[in-house]
Amino acid sequence: MVSRVRSLGLHGIGGYEVSVECFLGGGLPAFDVVGLPDTAVKESRDRVRAAVVNVGCSFPLGRITINLAPADTKKAGTVYDLPILLGLMLCVGQLERIPEDAAFFGELGLNGDLRPVSGALPMALAAARAGIKQLFVPASNATEAAFAEGITVYPVAHVSALMDHLKGVKGLCPASPPDLCQLHTPVPDFSEVKAQENVKRALEIAAAGGHNILLVGPPGAGKSMLAKRLPGILPDMSREEMTEATEIHSVAGKTDERMPIVTMRPFRSPHHTVSSVALSGGGGMPRPGEISLAHTGVLFLDELPEFTRDALEGLRQPLEDGRVTISRASGSYTYPSRFMLVCAMNPCKCGWYGHPSGRCRCSESAVRQYHSRISGPLLDRIDLIIEVPALEFDELKARPNGESSAAIKERVDAARQLQRRRYASRGVPCNAYMQPKELQEWCALSPECEALMRSAFETMGLTARSYDRILRVARTIADLAGSESIAPEHLAEAVQYRTYQFQEAT
Repeated sequence: MVSRVRSLGLHGIGGYEVSVECFLGGGLPAFDVVGLPDTAVKESRDRVRAAVVNVGCSFPLGRITINLAPADTKKAGTVYDLPILLGLMLCVGQLERIPEDAAFFGELGLNGDLRPVSGALPMALAAARAGIKQLFVPASNATEAAFAEGITVYPVAHVSALMDHLKGVKGLCPASPPDLCQLHTPVPDFSEVKAQENVKRALEIAAAGGHNILLVGPPGAGKSMLAKRLPGILPDMSREEMTEATEIHSVAGKTDERMPIVTMRPFRSPHHTVSSVALSGGGGMPRPGEISLAHTGVLFLDELPEFTRDALEGLRQPLEDGRVTISRASGSYTYPSRFMLVCAMNPCKCGWYGHPSGRCRCSESAVRQYHSRISGPLLDRIDLIIEVPALEFDELKARPNGESSAAIKERVDAARQLQRRRYASRGVPCNAYMQPKELQEWCALSPECEALMRSAFETMGLTARSYDRILRVARTIADLAGSESIAPEHLAEAVQYRTYQFQEAT
């Protein structure tokens, strides 16, 4: 006898339907799983066997063959435990039928409990696209899966409860979508930061246009403190952005019952010892890296020159394209990686180069060597470079009385709203991602602005890429001012954010 149970699988961060076919034949007892299963899938034999016995059923004798179709796609993880068990129950007559529009996934405990798996939301979205109307998942995954629209999700805590539901003895209650208002976590406020008004202004511009920014200053000046407050002024996430971010975090195993949906823009801050694979993604079975986990949010790289060259150079293509493609023998995987890059660094190895106290003892060659750790092409992809000066005593003893994050966020939201209306039919999320056509249409310069830009281009030795990035920043400054066109003062402010001089290695 052959039975068939619908299930789901993962490829990258996308889900796809898997048909779990079970055949019970004669011969010596055996249990084979085919369809390119990995070790975790093959080990389901022992979990299923123990779960069947411990829920009071008899494990069938004979030759059992489980096929996971499509058979030419590699299957990984423990998601197929539950559908394999149900297929066996159909073959031996413990279940009469399973609804055609139902699908199942989940990891089995030896006593029949259902344990959570990674990737619940992308698999639920794939189920909805495949026309599945009922989805049975582990209870811990139910809230996350219920975020998918057009499908009814049933939480299953134990196999016996699912068997009762399918037999019509006692029904399961569908899971409710998560209450997004209760999932927000507090973020540090800008009002707690003393002085540094010029840096706050630069961060406001970066948030309003989605621009990359580099903070340069001595130790203790507040670079990390300011960067960690950036999520508090970023625009609220749309439902589409929440879905994209949650898919990535779910596949990476970062979601749980307490926080099933990503409702606030991610803030990822990997240590400078991170490998290029951990930063960009990869591995034997490719997984999302830090740049994908920061999708729709912020990637903060503190002590930028201390990161390895390979790790930093791996950022160049994702910064341009908003996605990263990882190719392995098992296939090619594309992960979204549209993030704001926020970096912080000291001006030299000791951190005090150029400070009036004269405490820096680094030689000019040592400073050049330190700066040379950051390549020109990477610096070219950073829109704003701002100096963060050390605070004086009078500034430190004063009570912080700066603007709150809420007040800054109002201006950022207004600027983003302008951009959403402007690019409604263009597919451009914000100013930082304007293409040449948008630059030509929305960043046209007056004769006075052209003269200013020509002077800056020739004096500062700008590249074509940095020229475009200055225009994008100027457009954001104009949006914050509510101006239809870029004025000379907007362009002048954008230019000043690229005036920091790095010492070139000789």
